[in-house]
Amino acid sequence: MSLYLDWLKEQNMSLFTDFYELTMCASYFDNNKLDLATFDLFIRRLPENRSYLLFAGLEQVLLYLKTVKFTEEHLVYLKKQGFNQQFLDYLKDFKFTGDVWAVPEGTVAFPCEPLIRVTAPIIEAQLVETFLLNTVNLQTMIATKASHVVNAAKGKSVIEFGLRREHGIDAGLKVARNSYIAGCQGTSNVLAGFLYGIPVFGTMAHSFIMSYKREIDAFRAFARTFPNKSTILIDTYDNYEGVEKAAIVAKELEKKGFKLNGVRLDSGDLIEVSKKVRKLLDDKGLQYVKIFASGDLDEFEIEELLTNDAKIDAFGVGTKMGTSADKPFVDVIYKLCETKGEQGKFSPIMKLSEGKTTLPGRKQVYRLTDENGNYSKDVIALANEKVNGDPLLIKVMEKGEIVIDLPSIEEIRTVVAENLAKLPKKYKKLTKSEAYTVELSRELKNLIKALRKTLRKSI
Repeated sequence: MSLYLDWLKEQNMSLFTDFYELTMCASYFDNNKLDLATFDLFIRRLPENRSYLLFAGLEQVLLYLKTVKFTEEHLVYLKKQGFNQQFLDYLKDFKFTGDVWAVPEGTVAFPCEPLIRVTAPIIEAQLVETFLLNTVNLQTMIATKASHVVNAAKGKSVIEFGLRREHGIDAGLKVARNSYIAGCQGTSNVLAGFLYGIPVFGTMAHSFIMSYKREIDAFRAFARTFPNKSTILIDTYDNYEGVEKAAIVAKELEKKGFKLNGVRLDSGDLIEVSKKVRKLLDDKGLQYVKIFASGDLDEFEIEELLTNDAKIDAFGVGTKMGTSADKPFVDVIYKLCETKGEQGKFSPIMKLSEGKTTLPGRKQVYRLTDENGNYSKDVIALANEKVNGDPLLIKVMEKGEIVIDLPSIEEIRTVVAENLAKLPKKYKKLTKSEAYTVELSRELKNLIKALRKTLRKSI
């Protein structure tokens, strides 16, 4: 955590925003519209072939809110964009002072449920919108995708291998982080390992094999350097020729008191190849040598491999998980739900756009469980309602200060595991999964009905 925070402080993110956030804030300031307002961050709908969401990114949101500020260099730039000096003077001393409620990071969530609730002077709550949406979009998208990959692997190890195809440095770091909290065993990303304390893994590339005149010389060279943790890539020329040579190296290591960790398959019909490679290894008394598979894998490929009894012990999953290739975004939304008026009271507000209505007022999400402790349904209610179930939103920031102990990455990983264990299997199928029930409370429904009527009269 401390290493990541140190890194974050070097990356000033105040200008990481859409221009219209600043123009709205400038107008709020110019018109002295500085009252408190509440915004909800939620995800409108599930992506295709996703039966749940895994909420992620809260740590980065809170650290951003705590540290965001404008430098002199930023203000000089903004002055060139046409902002007046009075507004720039305000930004010079900008500090987020609001309250934030959120569901814990790693929580299973569903569409339209508030994941983060921000109550702050409207100019502050508006200014931070883009960062919050960007952060939650990427991290929740990846955590959700990775959890489906891990679930498909049925307890076999999954390593995140996608750095070279992921969309830039920040995305590469966040993919490693969120794949790990979702259940992957580690990453190939060394910087992510350094910053977050994630286990790092790697084998060898085909170029290493090809740099030697003989394949077995490459195997021996690598095993000489890493005698206690070598995984040998065997498909550069021929999988079966490769495994025969790997077996020779494994026997040579045994004589020195070491064991070959595994062989890696990266091409071909992985079902057929893995079965033949497993038999070849077993016939030579190398039952302990694991088979590691990679090569354009995702949850659907992994499910097919295991359904067909592929003899694979672990998976390296890269591009399709690291870019969430089948659905590279979630429909994340940040909308105003209440404003504080001249009388000092909060008034609920909602959007009426067709197909894009929002839920008014300050809300809480309650999770109900069955007699076995498994999740049965959620209820979105007004924050002051009494509803059976466990409230999911907790206060995480007060007056701009973080009021919880930020969990370690291992603690978040545990939250994920516990949540997914309580989500019945029928909601975790890769395709044609049942829809989890999310209801609106009676009081929230009544408010929506009354407010809709009022708003239609006022427009």
